[in-house]
Amino acid sequence: MALSNNPTIPGKVNGTGGRALPAGALSADAALFLKVFSGEILTAFNETNVAKDLIMTRTISSGKSAQFPVTGNAEAKYHKAGDDLLGSGNYLSQIAHNEKVINIDDMLVASSLIPRIDELKNHYDLRSIYSAELGKALAKRMDIQILKTLFAAGLTSTANFTGGNAGTELLNADTSTAAGLVTALFNCAKALDEKEVPSEDRFAILTPFQYYKLLTTDSTAINKDTSSGSADAAKGSIVEVAGIKLYKSPHLRGVQVAVSGQNADDANVANSPFAATDVANDDAGYNGDLAGIANGGIGSSTEDDCGFVAGHSSAVGCVKLLDLATESEYLIERQSTLFVAKYAMGLGVLRPESAVVVNTTSSAAT
Repeated sequence: MALSNNPTIPGKVNGTGGRALPAGALSADAALFLKVFSGEILTAFNETNVAKDLIMTRTISSGKSAQFPVTGNAEAKYHKAGDDLLGSGNYLSQIAHNEKVINIDDMLVASSLIPRIDELKNHYDLRSIYSAELGKALAKRMDIQILKTLFAAGLTSTANFTGGNAGTELLNADTSTAAGLVTALFNCAKALDEKEVPSEDRFAILTPFQYYKLLTTDSTAINKDTSSGSADAAKGSIVEVAGIKLYKSPHLRGVQVAVSGQNADDANVANSPFAATDVANDDAGYNGDLAGIANGGIGSSTEDDCGFVAGHSSAVGCVKLLDLATESEYLIERQSTLFVAKYAMGLGVLRPESAVVVNTTSSAAT
């Protein structure tokens, strides 16, 4: 009696007969085996919220707003021997005071509903993936809002207190070459110095193109004789130029002209950082029109010709009522699980003199 040499093939649909030839093994013998879900890999590429650690943040336990005191500068005078400091010599400094009130915006949420039957059918964990994705959506939105507010600070034309300084806008900068970027960063440092902004905690947020352009071109930014080893092309990192710490953000181009849906959504927030600027849509929350910071759109021949923002941590304030949180609940009536990520906070300009907008055109206000 002839014996069958055909094994059981667990990966084959209704598997009978012999094993498929090697050329067809993946499509026949392995048809029922689990596929590696690409989302598990993609979620490892978490989007980084660069800007949230570069501003002043205050957390409140209750309330709808928070007050940030803003003070001016004192004056020093030579004392004439025998003069009374409280007399007519005008020795006393009258320090200007003002306040900046930042409101809490409505709660921003990202949510998704997963039917239980679909969860049971899946061979990978949906809950952790969805939670991470919803959290990243909020992180990106917050990053763009902070970047928008930093641009608003640099474009603010009025000081927050009498005798103070407005923001700074550097026009017609070359941001597509390493030499141009270095020049722009030194001009940022010069502008901050002239307005007596502290040297500590200065930063600049560049596009990835601009950041790596400084690393891949032989310039003063990475030359060991001029940079004191603050850059490492092998590691893809550059620490600072002109005393300004450098960061890169893929969201920087996203502050130009946001999508219409976000424009309508931001019009409902409680803060309007562009109100003291010449930027259009100054009543649309954080979503002022910043198309003027770049000549070219994404995919155009001038895509890399884009402005950036620099400043000090005192430029923008954040009031936080509810930090980023995620939660889920099983809904019996829907036989589904609701996933929600949320936060409640608000942003505003504190000291416009602490921000510098670097612009590739003649004006960021369009």
